Amino acid sequence: MLHPSYADLIKVVNSGVEEGEDPVVSSRYSIVMATSKRARQIIAGDEVLVDGRGKKPLSVAVEELNQGKIQILTDESAEETEEISEEISEEISEEETVAEVSDTESPEAEEAVEE
Repeated sequence: MLHPSYADLIKVVNSGVEEGEDPVVSSRYSIVMATSKRARQIIAGDEVLVDGRGKKPLSVAVEELNQGKIQILTDESAEETEEISEEISEEISEEETVAEVSDTESPEAEEAVEE
């Protein structure tokens, strides 16, 4: 038997949903897909967010989900998160470009400072 149960996991995942909104997950299939995806991430080397010593990656993924360490994103939430990540990446790239320009001053500027 799986501990926690599917019903318990569904309650945890949907706990942040306000009244009148659609639940994040409504089936066992969604829970299985989310935990298996997280288990693959752990196998690939992602950081484990709970004590996973001696546990298989799927058990660790279930425990992370049960403790609320990971969240299941709806398609809309995933798109919003991706857009925000892209915006942040663009801002960081612009800041790095400005820093590179200021680090590479011209020799004339150095001479003017020495005089």
